[in-house]
Amino acid sequence: MPQAHTHDHLPGREAKLFRNNKSQAVRIPADFELPGDRVMIYREGDRLILQPVRRRSLLAVLADLEPLGPEDQLPDIDETLLPPREVDL
Repeated sequence: MPQAHTHDHLPGREAKLFRNNKSQAVRIPADFELPGDRVMIYREGDRLILQPVRRRSLLAVLADLEPLGPEDQLPDIDETLLPPREVDL
């Protein structure tokens, strides 16, 4: 669910709704601007809640990976294949 943000103290403001192809869009005033270019949207009754999607760093993603086990090892190399050689481009 959404976390508290530093701008939670701002009073509400009316914003313009408009059509963008087949989607409805809202023009967000500059003082309510969200970071990034993606949001998660939640519905609570007749309210919509927008929450910025924060991108995880590559190090954070790698840290969450489980180590490879014996069943995850790469298959044996086919010894009947020709050996690799340098190719001039």
